Amino acid sequence: MKEKFIGIIKNDTILFISGILAVISCFIITPDKEYPGYINFRVLAILFSLMLVVAALIRIGTFDYLTSKLLGHIHSERKISLLLVILSFFMSMLLTNDVTLVTLVPFAVNVLKEYKDRRRTMFTLILMTVSANLGSMLTPIGNPQNLYLYSNYHMTLGNFIILMLPYSAVSLILLIISVFILNITDKTLDTATAKKVKAPKPHLLLIYMVLFVLCLLTVSGTVHYLVMLGIVSAAILLLDRHSYKNVDYGLLLTFIFFFVLIGNLGRIDIIHDTLSVIVEKNAALTAVLASQIISNVPAAMLLSAFTENGAALVIGSNLGGLGTLIASMASLITYKFYNKIKSEGEHYLLAFTIINVIFLIILFLVYMLIRG
Repeated sequence: MKEKFIGIIKNDTILFISGILAVISCFIITPDKEYPGYINFRVLAILFSLMLVVAALIRIGTFDYLTSKLLGHIHSERKISLLLVILSFFMSMLLTNDVTLVTLVPFAVNVLKEYKDRRRTMFTLILMTVSANLGSMLTPIGNPQNLYLYSNYHMTLGNFIILMLPYSAVSLILLIISVFILNITDKTLDTATAKKVKAPKPHLLLIYMVLFVLCLLTVSGTVHYLVMLGIVSAAILLLDRHSYKNVDYGLLLTFIFFFVLIGNLGRIDIIHDTLSVIVEKNAALTAVLASQIISNVPAAMLLSAFTENGAALVIGSNLGGLGTLIASMASLITYKFYNKIKSEGEHYLLAFTIINVIFLIILFLVYMLIRG
């Protein structure tokens, strides 16, 4: 029983810590009529609906089929690495970074086992992780903190994309260059070993894509979130109720805990005033540094209570996903898969950290140049 409890804490450390902090804050600011106002139900509804629709799309094999078809026509190490990295970059814009990695990494591991040089497998998986973390920063639905910040600071879709476009463009160029640097030589591979999957059923694919578009319309403010939530929930319940099992309820609960914690901290004058001064000096840098310790999602949510500079916080929390392994919790997904196939003499954490820090330094310099 004790080992099971410890296992739960290890798997959802952020959830566990945020829950404890939220409860402690409730003893300082006792529950009152202002508590319901802490919760951003729109963000929770959109996040839940997106996870539900994406889960349904995954269950019918949409992304496995797409990846299989694309890889079936490529037979060189360099091109395979490049395709996997680019797929991670663009898929994460719509599916979130963690869902992209959960979908692509097992497939990639199966294909990359043909690599004779095992370090190339390691480097490709690392670049896929970096790619998913960076590609996801372009859209409000690319990762959870973007959706929260986008809603919290009342941004428009166009302004959000324009804000992050320079960093996404530079990231894509850096990723392509990195693939070629780490694949100087090029060999032919047999991609026939990649798993074969059936095409998704057309009628289900069409319905789920319509639901996905409905979610996007809600993000843009065209459709009310309660309308979207009702339609998506009912449709998935009728078509594939098992998709509900694949929703990350821990993430939703973590958001609720942070809403409570942030709401209470904002009402403690000394804490609010002190953190406001610190964050306002350089919100982006503060977000980057905080993300290295507590990861970028909780860092973004926590710091948002102490600054009105939403643009800097969006940039900082997204760039902050680079760096340490826990800077973006999505990075742990690849690491767990890699641990199952690693060979002696490979130093994943060292290589991961070096590559991430290089990307972080370059992109933060871009931020400094744009900021002037």
